[in-house]
Amino acid sequence: MFNKMCIIGVGLIGGSIARASRKNKLCKSIVGVGRHLENLEKAVELGVIDSYTTDIERAVIGADLVVVCTPVGSFTDVFTSLKLNWSEDCLYTDVGSTKGSVVNALQQVFAELPANFVLAHPIAGSENNGVEASIDSLFSAKRTIITPIGSVTNDSAIQQCKKWWEGMGASVTEMTVEHHDEVLAATSHLPHVIAFALVELLRNKEDKKDILKYAAGGFKDFTRIASSDPDMWADICMANANQIVGLLDEFQKLNQGISSLIESGDRQGLRDVFKSAQTTRNNYLKLQENR
Repeated sequence: MFNKMCIIGVGLIGGSIARASRKNKLCKSIVGVGRHLENLEKAVELGVIDSYTTDIERAVIGADLVVVCTPVGSFTDVFTSLKLNWSEDCLYTDVGSTKGSVVNALQQVFAELPANFVLAHPIAGSENNGVEASIDSLFSAKRTIITPIGSVTNDSAIQQCKKWWEGMGASVTEMTVEHHDEVLAATSHLPHVIAFALVELLRNKEDKKDILKYAAGGFKDFTRIASSDPDMWADICMANANQIVGLLDEFQKLNQGISSLIESGDRQGLRDVFKSAQTTRNNYLKLQENR
């Protein structure tokens, strides 16, 4: 499908894209770009990429697919480098967890949004980080959201990007940029913030009680995502700040309401909240089973 793929940022997602593309014969050669030579050498050793460089300008020469897999906070710098050797014959895309920030970065660098850049976000991941954690099945039976920009994004680029993701086993859907950031703030960004906050709360108590020593499976399951990359998630929070802060305000109000129910001894009111949440989660699990 592609002769030369360039992956900027060869970590969990970038490495998994390389593995899945190679496994499904979607490209002939893969060059990786990054800042850390040790990680790039490891990627070659593992057979994830064929070659590497730390120079974006050199890496993209002759590429017909460029995938930006770095933290969203770095996108302006990445786009500035890409602009120097931009090709109209190449498909450009990304995997950023926020899309409004990507649009802003593109506008800042290019003024007018490039028609051959298709914004995308695979709804797949792991609490593990780095190219060593990459797998060729990460996107299989998972959703990938693409967010074309109105009449700007070229339709052939959209179809090409969609076909590529489907070739890796993903189910592709389209959203507006605004709707994407709203949905992901609720379903991904807020849960990560809450998990980080809970672990930090208990860490601050560790010198007083053996809390973590006696934490059981529920704690492990609930806080799994607090093992995610702190730099990446700090960038995501900055990039989608308005949506996340609004949800945190709502979450705080809900917690205050629950606290009031407990303080007042309102067992029925507390049970109603828990029952509503249980029903919602069970319905969610049924939807997942039927996908």
